Amino acid sequence: MTLFFRALSKKPLHFGQFIIRTQHHPPARQIKIIYEPFTSFPYAMNQDQLTRLLQEVQSGQCSIDNAITRLKHLPSEAIQDACLDHHRCLRTGIPEVIYGASKTPEQISAIAATLLNQSSLLMATRVDADKAAVVQRSLPQIHYHSQARMLTANELSPDPESSCGTILIICAGTSDIPVAEEAKVTAEALGHAVQTLYDVGIAGLHRLLSHQHLLHTAAVIIVVAGMEGALPSVISGLTACPIIAVPTSVGYGTSFGGLAALLGMLNSCAPGLGVVNIDNGFGAACLAAAINRKK
Repeated sequence: MTLFFRALSKKPLHFGQFIIRTQHHPPARQIKIIYEPFTSFPYAMNQDQLTRLLQEVQSGQCSIDNAITRLKHLPSEAIQDACLDHHRCLRTGIPEVIYGASKTPEQISAIAATLLNQSSLLMATRVDADKAAVVQRSLPQIHYHSQARMLTANELSPDPESSCGTILIICAGTSDIPVAEEAKVTAEALGHAVQTLYDVGIAGLHRLLSHQHLLHTAAVIIVVAGMEGALPSVISGLTACPIIAVPTSVGYGTSFGGLAALLGMLNSCAPGLGVVNIDNGFGAACLAAAINRKK
């Protein structure tokens, strides 16, 4: 849409969802009004979004000033109690994630609202049900995953063109499912296809062996186990794909809160087995996503 009227200002004006930008015509003291799409909040960008923005600038669909407005908070943004790293997804492929265990519901809500304003993928880990209820009252678009104790929003859809295949998540016992679910929710939110195989520990190994086809078709496998932590070593001897072991704090006295499983996995005789920290399903999923992501 183009209009002409007498010039009042040379500065671009922000109006609703548009920028009003002027082109001056001195003889008639008239200006040409150009409506450009404008997003009130700059995006927390990944590589694809940044590429699209640069293409819009190159083609003339987006002005340089508009692009600068959208990029000006890209590196970081300070709010009360936090300084958010909007540039992280562009650098690493994974956006900043909220660790909820040591934060108040109000702090989680404030950080989440800021991330959502950037159209960013939102993930918050270790959030109990009471905190989640408070957060959802102010941000009802956020989903709560009770077993995983996670909050998510703006989850990415699986894209076969950008990933190598499926992430398979296996856990030894039913008591390990919360950690496995943390890995599952994280991997799915990051846009990866996930399959699960639960309660197939070494006390009944036939349960695992009846699903060997899944082991051979997965691009990467996350194996979650407590007690003595033997299951990742067994699976690593059955398939050639990368294996990520997650020790859990499940077990009796001398499991030492998952330390026995951690040491067992670190001392595995199966070559090429990667191990993350105790109960760290989130970290395992981030590593699996990096392995599964096509460059």
